[in-house]
Amino acid sequence: MGNHTEAKKESKKARKKKDKNLIKRLMIYAKPYWYYFLIAIILILAISASGLARPYIIKKAIDDNITKTYNNTISPAQAKDGIKNLGVLFFVLISSEFIFGYIQTYTLQSTGKKIIMNLRNDVFSHLQHLPVSYFDKNPVGRIVTTVMNDTEALNEMYTEILVGFFQNIFLMIGIIIIMFKLNSNMTILSLSLLPIIAFVTVLFRKKARQIFTDIRSKLGRLNAFMSEHISGMKIIQTFNMQDKKYKEFEAINKEYYNGRFRQIKLFGILRPLMDIVRSLSLAILIWYGGKNIIQNSLEFGTLYAFTNYINLFFHPIMYFAEGYNTIQSAIVSGNRIFNLLDEEPEPQPEVNDKISVSKLRGEIEFKNVWFAYEDQEWVLKDVSFKIEPGESVAFVGATGAGKTSIINLICGFYENQRGNILIDGVNIKNMDKKQLRKNIGIVLQDVFLFSGDIETNIRLFNKDITTQEVIEAARYANADHFINTLSQKYKHPVHEKGSTLSMGQRQLLSFARALVIDPKILVMDEATSNIDTETEILIQQALANLMKGRTTIAIAHRLSTIQNADKIIVIHKGRIREMGNHSELLKIRGLYYNLYMLQYKDYLVS
Repeated sequence: MGNHTEAKKESKKARKKKDKNLIKRLMIYAKPYWYYFLIAIILILAISASGLARPYIIKKAIDDNITKTYNNTISPAQAKDGIKNLGVLFFVLISSEFIFGYIQTYTLQSTGKKIIMNLRNDVFSHLQHLPVSYFDKNPVGRIVTTVMNDTEALNEMYTEILVGFFQNIFLMIGIIIIMFKLNSNMTILSLSLLPIIAFVTVLFRKKARQIFTDIRSKLGRLNAFMSEHISGMKIIQTFNMQDKKYKEFEAINKEYYNGRFRQIKLFGILRPLMDIVRSLSLAILIWYGGKNIIQNSLEFGTLYAFTNYINLFFHPIMYFAEGYNTIQSAIVSGNRIFNLLDEEPEPQPEVNDKISVSKLRGEIEFKNVWFAYEDQEWVLKDVSFKIEPGESVAFVGATGAGKTSIINLICGFYENQRGNILIDGVNIKNMDKKQLRKNIGIVLQDVFLFSGDIETNIRLFNKDITTQEVIEAARYANADHFINTLSQKYKHPVHEKGSTLSMGQRQLLSFARALVIDPKILVMDEATSNIDTETEILIQQALANLMKGRTTIAIAHRLSTIQNADKIIVIHKGRIREMGNHSELLKIRGLYYNLYMLQYKDYLVS
């Protein structure tokens, strides 16, 4: 039992330390705008001072003018002048509050939005430098929640909590000072219920943190589900999965609803409870003050001022109770954001070890390479081969043999655990990844197109590539045949993922954009698997031009597309089993021969 208590204490200390570090990191983003926050604090202090003065002015009007007129202490004319002066002062104060309030709100909100914009920019920038493995493990919807929802959740902390803290502390101190100056006994009596408020607030804090952590987690799941299933809507409709998927969504949505409902119940208890405590304070105040007024030991204006100040005093208390809600939401969101920002970016060599490569020759060599995506579940086992500059090489093998993993390693998307990968004799781990990829043109099986137009999707937002170069690349890839039939040709709009284009057309565009950068290494991963026979003929006609002076690596299940390769490497269960050209591999009657016979047996029999 003692060990459990100690562990709980240590956990609490660790959490507090983590929260402090998080707040410090959040303050780093606010630091460049400190002068805006200072202006907002000064304005808020002026607004608060005005708010504190208003009940006192009314108290003066009642006690020094109305009551004295009633008691014939001053003349009605004097009371009228006094009330008029106090009325002018009151109007000046509320006018000042309006002007200062507008300036303060505008300053804070615009500053908060700038901070959130900068934070969101940093998160997106960091995302672009994370290794591919991060996106393999994290759903798109959850990442979107972090970039959009979690950053937005911090806005209220910057715009209200930071400056509001000073405002409410100043209000509480100011109220207590004024109340003590007016009547110390009534002040002590009015604040006698503060221990109850403190107890309720502490209890609320514990529950609020748990609820907000749970809500953020469930929102991430909901967004991830939405993102995945909107992308896969065609499959859902094709296989009539609508009812099943609706039930899954309904369950996840209900979990999120339940989390939000727990939050509502918590606040549903907090507000009425605070109102009860405030009402009790007012009741005690009126009972005590009314008794003293009857005994002529207290002025009516003083009691009026006290009731106003007690109401004002509860505003900061509610702020701190509900502000904790905002802080907890910000801490949960901040943790998710900084967990993402703390993810190690894609491995890059040290500046001193980084080798710059402006143009490669295209020699690729694997020396005893072992690779696993997770732990030691080896996908590649002791793989060794060499590709000469300008050579065309094809990798074949069953699904899961490790073919795509070889391409991922060549492009630097992952790092091998053992052995060495050399390009032009240089270890790939010592190469600048950006420069390496500038020399590699990639054509994948699933082509991703951005919203925009045809030209943009070929040049991929690279302003250094001219329109003429785009047209030339499309011509070499035989993509110009279908582009010229479109109404707006190269300016023809492309919708999300290229949904209005056929698979073959999207594949031709991917060839064009791989070629427009004039790479020394051309990589094709199942590049012709989704292409019809007519389109494949267009690509085969272009391939002779594409491969000139380039090292070409191809992965294909259809052996007809790789028969003319200089070298064919057969991979089986992560190991190289055979290597040679088409005719050499057929002669040895091994794995390649079996694959060939499997694909062409009907043709050979006929």
